[in-house]
Amino acid sequence: MNVRPLAALTLAALATSAIGLALAQTPAPVATPAAPAALSDSLPVPPPPQIQGKAWVLMDFATGQILAGDNADMQVEPASITKVMTSYVVAAEMKSGKVKGTDPVMMSEHAWREGGAGTEGSYSGFEVNKTAPLVEMEKGMVVQSGNDAAIALAEHVAGSEDAFSSLMNAYAQRIGMKQSHFENPHGLSQPGHVSTAHDLAMLGRALIRDFPEAYSYNKIKEYTVGPITQRNRNLLLWRDPSVDGIKTGHHSGAGYCLMASAKRGDQRLISVVMGSTSENQRAVDSQALLNWGFRFFETHRLYEANKAISKQKVWKGAADEVQLGVDAPMLVSTPRGKYAQLKPSMDIPKTLVAPIAKGQKIGSVKVTLDGKVVAQRPLVALNAVEEGGFFKRMWDELMMWWDS
Repeated sequence: MNVRPLAALTLAALATSAIGLALAQTPAPVATPAAPAALSDSLPVPPPPQIQGKAWVLMDFATGQILAGDNADMQVEPASITKVMTSYVVAAEMKSGKVKGTDPVMMSEHAWREGGAGTEGSYSGFEVNKTAPLVEMEKGMVVQSGNDAAIALAEHVAGSEDAFSSLMNAYAQRIGMKQSHFENPHGLSQPGHVSTAHDLAMLGRALIRDFPEAYSYNKIKEYTVGPITQRNRNLLLWRDPSVDGIKTGHHSGAGYCLMASAKRGDQRLISVVMGSTSENQRAVDSQALLNWGFRFFETHRLYEANKAISKQKVWKGAADEVQLGVDAPMLVSTPRGKYAQLKPSMDIPKTLVAPIAKGQKIGSVKVTLDGKVVAQRPLVALNAVEEGGFFKRMWDELMMWWDS
């Protein structure tokens, strides 16, 4: 990840602002590139590759920014990419202590009949009416896309598929998947079982961020249950060493789908291709999207968390100023070579009066590129400012009246 600190704001600029809008720190000067690179960086980003699918999206993992997409918010059937949501719920319930990775999970007759070898869908191969450790059952679902394993996990975690689906929808809302609704844990076609390319990219980002161990199962290339060894259907795991997930999906209503993620250096991207025409085409298109994103975009860390980026005058306080910053690293994705064109600014109230609590939101910082906002975060007080004594308050009251 490209990390370049921004220069400090001057208090004079803030004092002369009629509405409290001050220029934020400007990007530090960058090294002068060689002539061929400068010429290349001056060119606009070419359009993304043509994708043979109903909907698709490319997301930067660090920022959550959408770099490109088409029909990204159109509701589609997610097919077996649904199992990423199932993985997320299982991991979340494990973290809360409600289930454990060593739990014996029963392959019930219901799970076996609805998703086992006797069906037309993918299956894990675990024997009916026998148990397997939860972690092993999950690998059977993730690597082999086992519908039977997904049902068995749902029954173990929530008692039934219906109850588990309620958990799926609750977690989806928490993630921010506003256009998604899940009716089952496996992704077979069912009325009302829908998502979007954008929502699924958000889901992939959440799984990687929140539960890296559960995510790591997605890079396993093959998995054996009893006498049956099955290969992961994500062809990119064999074609691109930077790809480490995430999930394929297919049925007649959904077409061929692929949620992929790759990490090159410090940069990670997530692609989602829905409704493609074949297993190979979804892989080819996903690879093209990832290559395009890595070639033409980069991620910058603008501000560190809990480090002062501005100091502001405080009236009637035991201290005369408060330090402002962001409570989490502020990142932005830009076309390569465009970093120096970022324009940051801060919107801060003209008058700040104590008391001020640590963590209190005070204004915001935003960054624009070519007139468009590419990142925006609240500014928070990094230190508390208690109310000053009687005479300090009276003096500041007089000075505030004088300044006005």
